Amino acid sequence: MRYSIRLSYNGAGLSGWQIQPNGASVQEHLQNALSLVLGEEIAVTGAGRTDAGVNAVNYVAHFDVSKPPRLEPEALAYKLNAIVGKEITVHEICREKDDFHARFSAVYREYHYFLHTVKDPFMGQFSWHCRYPLDIGAMNEAAAQLAGTRDFSCFEKKGGNNKTSICTVSKAVWEPYTPPHVSSLGYPAVPGSYLVFTIGADRFLRNMVRAVVGSLVDVGRGKRDPEWIKTLLDSGTRSDAGESVPGHALFLNKIEY
Repeated sequence: MRYSIRLSYNGAGLSGWQIQPNGASVQEHLQNALSLVLGEEIAVTGAGRTDAGVNAVNYVAHFDVSKPPRLEPEALAYKLNAIVGKEITVHEICREKDDFHARFSAVYREYHYFLHTVKDPFMGQFSWHCRYPLDIGAMNEAAAQLAGTRDFSCFEKKGGNNKTSICTVSKAVWEPYTPPHVSSLGYPAVPGSYLVFTIGADRFLRNMVRAVVGSLVDVGRGKRDPEWIKTLLDSGTRSDAGESVPGHALFLNKIEY
């Protein structure tokens, strides 16, 4: 019998989704908790990897059991939340068809990356402080060149086990936004100093989003022209692209099936 889990997690202090030889992972926490509650060895499969420190909202995973659980899904979720620790919240557990697969059944994934360009004592946990003025128009001109089906190996960290580097990107855009402490508490903010990058695709490569953001920031700083992104996609390698930005400001926020 197959079940899906919908969960969110704060990646700080975790080694990412996948079990690692050194450092606690989301997958390890879930497998240990499920095995304890269900009384059998449980393997959990996630919708995809997230790097160390990266966060997720409404992440999806699945697991199989050899016999129907004694607990209803709501009660099982309640017990898991008491075990997995404060970094992870289980929202929902649902019975699925046996051919459902958290990774291979997914058709769309979406990430957000948050940054701020001015010093702000309330933004450090989930936003990257980029200490340079940025041209959002140039970054969006560059981001538009990411759209389509193409080889994204120039943004891929070596060591991934994927069979192909081809991805289809359907959304890539920078937008200004207003954090809650600015809108609700009257914190004095410089207009346009808080930005969020949204990118959606059928799949992502290892470290791809962080490398894309780093490259687009280079464009926003004026170090590169927007057309440089097309050059990277056509003939570039990972060493030609920009540096990866920190993972704490990255959220996997949507998975569609």
